[in-house]
Amino acid sequence: MFITFEGVDGAGKTTQINMLAEYFRNVRGTDVKVTREPGGTPVGEKIREILLDPEREGMADATEVLLFAASRAQLVAEVIEPALAAGKTVICDRFLDSSIAYQGAARNIGADEVVRVNGLSVGGLKPDRTFFLDVPPDTAFMRRYGVTEPDRLESETARFHMRAYGEFKRLAKMHPERIVTVDGSQTPEAIHEQIVSNLQREADKP
Repeated sequence: MFITFEGVDGAGKTTQINMLAEYFRNVRGTDVKVTREPGGTPVGEKIREILLDPEREGMADATEVLLFAASRAQLVAEVIEPALAAGKTVICDRFLDSSIAYQGAARNIGADEVVRVNGLSVGGLKPDRTFFLDVPPDTAFMRRYGVTEPDRLESETARFHMRAYGEFKRLAKMHPERIVTVDGSQTPEAIHEQIVSNLQREADKP
């Protein structure tokens, strides 16, 4: 399976990804590859440094979209597709939905344009399941506050993050067959249990 996690920064994606990877390895005995966006490859990590550098505040919106797409293209070609071809389960922290939310909605570029730009990056690849951890930006901000220095995107306005959050919710309503919304205000253990239950139900389908 190709599984992605989405949500605003501070929603708890990293915790859930680690818990799910451990579940696959220790309970199911599944070979798992965990990766992230932007980044996940040597080329992608260099692009990540540019994208998240707080000193790059003059970056054009179009440049941002293209850099995310470039990092994604490298990740798909170098990591995701080979891992899936080898029979591994891939868990990715963010994928195309994030670009639709942050660049399409928050940057006001438009979802259709972001999808078009990313056509070469992803080909026909789509996640089998996406878990959207539903945590409002103000709550997520309080979780992050004082823990780490905010990067370039985390330093954006509250309005920017609210627009991205609203787009995540819209995408979840548009694609209920793929995107599962999970209340991120619960304990990590309760969230993990919901995620595992969902995947078990999917696996049990004829």
